[in-house]
Amino acid sequence: MGEAGLTVLIGPHIATPIGGGDICQAFKVQTEGHSYFAKTPRRPDPHLLPVEAQGLRMLGSLSPGVVAVNAQWLVLEWLDELGPSAGAAEDLGRRLAELHMAPAGAFGEGPEQGRIGSLPMPAGAFDTWPTMYARLRIQPLLDPGLPRCAALADALLEDPQWAGPAEPASLLHGDLWSGNILWSRPTRVIDPACHVGHRETDLAMLALFGTPHLDWLLAAYDEAYPLAAGWQDRVGLHQLWPLLVHHRLFGGGYGARAEQIAEGYLS
Repeated sequence: MGEAGLTVLIGPHIATPIGGGDICQAFKVQTEGHSYFAKTPRRPDPHLLPVEAQGLRMLGSLSPGVVAVNAQWLVLEWLDELGPSAGAAEDLGRRLAELHMAPAGAFGEGPEQGRIGSLPMPAGAFDTWPTMYARLRIQPLLDPGLPRCAALADALLEDPQWAGPAEPASLLHGDLWSGNILWSRPTRVIDPACHVGHRETDLAMLALFGTPHLDWLLAAYDEAYPLAAGWQDRVGLHQLWPLLVHHRLFGGGYGARAEQIAEGYLS
């Protein structure tokens, strides 16, 4: 559909290319009196943008408002970024805690055509997080070069103590690394891979590639929704999934890092 498809969604406009990553091309779009963010997949995928829009709506005020969506275009409200600050990080921590405290479904529930990056993200329904994490997040990403990760997935099926105490299921952003934070006022999050899981997964992903003022964010989160004892010892466990995603997408040293983490828990 190209630009014609965007015209159908929002009418006459001027589109200026901006950074959009490997999966989508992105634009700042200006119409008479309004500015928007718009993205379109670099390769055809009829589910990518509708599922993303669904996730943004599920996150509510944590995300920019969805203006329009179809298989070719996702249009969001435009938000000016003001840069990270300790106060903005605290605010995000409190609002993320509110998201995680809200009642959710069974572990693993999510869109039937879910995505994490460009990869399929399987959905299901499980009574416990360790079983869901093993079945839906680790095992689908295994290859013969990841024997310790495979062994850890098998161990998780036995609900080991090192996986942490039982917690209520939470709706997750699911791909909450620092690049998916918009430091607007208030701070918003974008590019979700929403599903029902364990809240520590979102927090562990924030730590994986570094997030500005993360200590302030975590302190505000913990004050609003106290974390279970020993959560720091489980950060690596929750980072295993995004590391395996990166191993599948980019190769490099992500698989070796995942194997090291798995070995640590197994031993």
